Parts: sequence; C-alpha cells; structure tokens
Amino acid sequence: MTIARIIRAADCPEVPWKNGGGTTREIAVFPPGAGMDDFLWRLSMARVEQAGPFSSFEGIDRTLSVLEGTLHLSGAVDAVLDPVSAPFSFDGAANVDGVPLGGPVLDLNAMVRRGAYTCEMQRIASGETFTPAGMTFLLALEPQSLGHADLGYLDCAQIDGPATATGYAILVSFSSLAPSASTPP
Repeated sequence: MTIARIIRAADCPEVPWKNGGGTTREIAVFPPGAGMDDFLWRLSMARVEQAGPFSSFEGIDRTLSVLEGTLHLSGAVDAVLDPVSAPFSFDGAANVDGVPLGGPVLDLNAMVRRGAYTCEMQRIASGETFTPAGMTFLLALEPQSLGHADLGYLDCAQIDGPATATGYAILVSFSSLAPSASTPP
C-alpha cells in the first residue's frame, strides 16, 4: 500500500458560510487551487448549524454522508441521513433544504463536475480491504493505523494502492471520464 499524503483535519481551515448557517473545511480539490467555479472535483466537510438551503451548483453532482448528527434533506429530494446511512447522491443544482435534527450536523461532501469526473463514496468497516480507483481518499471515523501512518478522527489519507482499513472509515474515489484527462500526482 502507498499513502500519497496525509491530510490532518486540524490542518483544514474552517471557513464560515456566507449565510452564517454553518462552516466548511476543504480537504482536497482538483485541479489544485481551483475555486468553486472551476474545480473538477472537491472533497470537504461541513458543519450545519441551522436549517437552510444548500448552495446551488449547476453542472455538479454531489454525494453527502453524515458523520455526526441527523440531517433532513427536503425539496427536490427527501431523505433523513445519520452516521449509519448510506452516502446520498443528488444534483448540485437541485433545490434542496437541509434541517439539522436535534443539534448541529457534520457531513462529508464530495462534488464532481458532471461529464468530467464521477465519485463513489462508501462506508467501510475495520478489516475491509479495498483497491483504489482513480483518486482515492480514506476519511477515518475513528483513530486507526494505515500502513505506517496513524490517522486521528476525521484525518484523511490519499491512497495509491490496495489497503486494509483498521477502523471505521469512509472511502471516496474520484474517477476521470476523459481517458486523456490529467490526474493529480
């Protein structure tokens, strides 16, 4: 197994949303340094403090997984997500409202530019072996060792080869739809 890089949760600055309803921490983006208008894929965590609409992203597909709390999505979709729910995918331009039930929610959000990349997100248990596809990240949902690296809660590892999770985690893979598209190192 090869770990290309470790991204510590504490090293991802927390940025308040414009509407004041929560915060976000960008974990990784491609191409590096891309903004909200020109990314091909983006992985982030968000803390949802108040009920409100999701930002609309035309041409973007989103996949969301709740890490802490319970989130009710309504509008163009209807779902109640919690830390044991399967990841939930929806159109980034859809009119979707999020309501945290019983307190703040922490979620993992993967976004891809439709037609350029796809995203697969799955929860994995301790002892599960996986083989990365495309650009793959493992987000630790409990402290664990991965190869020679120790991951704390919410730390992330970019994985370049087959690996076995040693704790509960979420695996996120971004795959290019264009055979000649460049992928990050």
